[in-house]
Amino acid sequence: MLVLSRRVDESLLIDKDIKITVLDIKGGQVRLGITAPQSIKVHREEVFDRIQNDSANQED
Repeated sequence: MLVLSRRVDESLLIDKDIKITVLDIKGGQVRLGITAPQSIKVHREEVFDRIQNDSANQED
């Protein structure tokens, strides 16, 4: 796992099409802004897990 430190208004790039910017840090929460092509699906992990579980259940 790559671990990076960023401050508010700093960004990181994934490939050349995905940009993640730290928008705000308050207490134990970090707000991120994600710029990516519409073809890239972006989900919170718990939402992605639910989608995967629902898809697996539909195949059964």
